[in-house]
Amino acid sequence: MSKIKVAVLFGGKSTEHEISIISAKNIVAAMPKDKYEPVLIGVDKSGKWLHQSESLELLDVSDPKSVKLSDSGKPVIFSQNSDEHYLQSSSGQNRIEGIDVIFPVLHGTFGEDGAIQGFAKLANLPCVGPGILGSAVGMDKEVMKRLLRDAGIANAPFITLRRKDQNKYSYSEVAEQLGSELFVKPVNLGSSVGVSHVKSAEDFQKAIDHAFKFDNKVIIEQRIYGREIECAVLGNHDPIASIPGEVIPKDGFYSFESKYIDESGAALEIPAQLSSEEIARVQEISLQTYECLECSGMARVDMFLTPEGQLYINEINTIPGFTSISMYPTLWRLSGIPNDELIDRLIQLAIEEHADMNRLQLEM
Repeated sequence: MSKIKVAVLFGGKSTEHEISIISAKNIVAAMPKDKYEPVLIGVDKSGKWLHQSESLELLDVSDPKSVKLSDSGKPVIFSQNSDEHYLQSSSGQNRIEGIDVIFPVLHGTFGEDGAIQGFAKLANLPCVGPGILGSAVGMDKEVMKRLLRDAGIANAPFITLRRKDQNKYSYSEVAEQLGSELFVKPVNLGSSVGVSHVKSAEDFQKAIDHAFKFDNKVIIEQRIYGREIECAVLGNHDPIASIPGEVIPKDGFYSFESKYIDESGAALEIPAQLSSEEIARVQEISLQTYECLECSGMARVDMFLTPEGQLYINEINTIPGFTSISMYPTLWRLSGIPNDELIDRLIQLAIEEHADMNRLQLEM
């Protein structure tokens, strides 16, 4: 039986380009090679697709902030001919690789926001992770928060700023509504990129200006005091939740460096020290959030547990990190699903979801 060819897309036009490369390296290493053949496609920062060697040669791999694609990648384009899907050289008609499934490891914009999921749908190819809608609403923090609020799922009170409103509010006006400690975030980014913790009027405008460097829409959130709890979800129509884990940041803020670079930047306690009742509530609200936001395949749900026992959803990550210190694969590994089995399940879930969609009637 021939192996399933899995196009692993990584890098991308995103501020999370480098982390995406490291995640892809770990996914490829864990992929069962007796069943799957990875087709490695690095997307450079201009959006060009580069077919990489099977060994996934990288440059500056020791520095997560500087890691980059090898110069040896061959520029390719995607070609679809009837039921065939393959890569061909961008400079000619030479067929290079066939493709059966897309595995996007494109954190952030142009990968986690529904863009590549739409591409896969048009090409009629299975795609790992949530589809267009789940990816788009999971990426847009403001839309996500409104949907959760309407579903009765608690999340931090917030104010939305669009670029035309950049200077609309003073710190005192916002503090009167949300409290003196705030988080200012670009709406459509992850990995804490562009996020600022604000405690004073002096920091306020700087934080807003900084966030608007990365997006045209920004949210200002009330700070929620509580433990940072994370839960992984896996599945399509009948998803399951992992054991919860807790993130204990060294400096009180789970920054980009703490997540991906500084292994001592945050302590990860897995399983989190919670009562059986609290574990059940964390898993239940994770599954509710996953279904409310129309997810499938995978996601990591992040939340706060206050001293009063209230759970507030912080965000959902529909293409979570797969670095050596990332929570999603770690939560599943310690829940009894090792990395190779996890990657296998994710690919199979994509194939199953694609088959389900293709069974739908398209004509009257």
